[in-house]
Parts: sequence; structure tokens; C-alpha cells
Amino acid sequence: MPHHAPGITSPRPLLVEGERLDQSTFHARYEAMPPGTRAELIGGVVFMPSPVGRAHGHAHANAIIWLGYYAENTPGVEILDNATTVLNSKSEPQPDALLRILPENGGQTRTEHGFVRGAPELVVEIAQATRYVDLGPKLADYEQAGVLEYVVRALDPDEVLWFRRENDSLVMMPADADGLHRSTIFPGLWLDPQALLNSDTKRLRALLDQGLATVEHAALVARLAAFGAT
Repeated sequence: MPHHAPGITSPRPLLVEGERLDQSTFHARYEAMPPGTRAELIGGVVFMPSPVGRAHGHAHANAIIWLGYYAENTPGVEILDNATTVLNSKSEPQPDALLRILPENGGQTRTEHGFVRGAPELVVEIAQATRYVDLGPKLADYEQAGVLEYVVRALDPDEVLWFRRENDSLVMMPADADGLHRSTIFPGLWLDPQALLNSDTKRLRALLDQGLATVEHAALVARLAAFGAT
């Protein structure tokens, strides 16, 4: 234990787990933290996640492969990895991944001072040690802010939970009869949950190829292009 001279105390950390802050105060303190620090403001409360282990990192990489392949083939759509996202005055999460329609193509977010502001159309979280947060207060924040689809790739136990916005609530949706999830916000974004759980990236891409070949996806691409041209 370090010793200090009488009357000298250690400086208080800029951010403390469980502290209540507004978004602007949190953001200013977060930017002043040492490099490598990760923190989120959820429901006005500071959360500082534990170091990310191998299982979380592997699941995260597979989610990025899935979303990245879709974004690569859908002009006007952007994937972001661990990007700070300002939802409102009490919430500044750092989603594991998000997919958004770019502002210039009619999306509901905007970019200010290099940060995303507003609710992304689709958010993905990898939930292991953070399961209670991702399916509790963070789910509530995403719901309140207006996220349209929310996908949780949970570990221990392994499962994929897909939430869709209905009547201002994020409602957990079952897979379709063939076992697949299909995004309603991003036509062609199809997911075999077992492929994601089994790290079968070939299956993830092959299924996306089918979705990307649909008339619904072509219509989305045309709509985004038309909006961007106005």
C-alpha cells in the first residue's frame, strides 16, 4: 500500500464506478482520463467495464464481420466499432458495434465534434460480465433514446437476443420459422444465430449474400442514394 506524507491525499479519480453525473460532465471527465480507459454513462450512472477477455473479443470480432459485410455492400450505411454515442443528457454508451444510416442519407443520428449523437438504427452488444447492464439499464436507455433494433450476443449461456422497436418499446423477437432473424430496418441483414454462436463466418456471409440479393435490399440502396442526391 502506498504511503503519503501527512496531510497529502491521493487525487480523486475523474470517473468513479457508480457515480451519478450528467452527460456533459461525464464526457469532459472521460476525455481527461488516461488513454485506454473505458467508461460509459448509463441512466446517469458511470459504468467502467472490466478488461475484455478472449471469449468476448472473439464474439465481438464475429459481430463486426457480420455487420461489416452488410455495410460494405450497402452504400449510405456505416458500421462503427466501440464508438462513443451520446444518446441524451443522461446516457453516453460505447456500443460494441452499431449500424447506422448516415445523416446525409436520411439517418436518425448526426455527427458532432467527431462523436455520434442520437440513437443509431441498430446496436449490437456482447454481453458476458455486462449481461445485467446490457439487458437492464442499457436496454432501457436504448429504448428511451429511440434505437430501432438491438441485438445482444450473450455468453454464459450462449444465446442471441434480438429486440425490435414496437409501440415505443424494444420487444424481444423470436426467430422466423426457419430459425433466422431478419432486420426490418436494414433489409437483407439476415442472421443465423447458430452461425454467430459457432463462429461460422462463412455461413454468416453466405446468408448475407442471399439477403443482399433481394429486391428489398435493392430498394433500400436506391432510397438511400436518392436521399443523398437531394
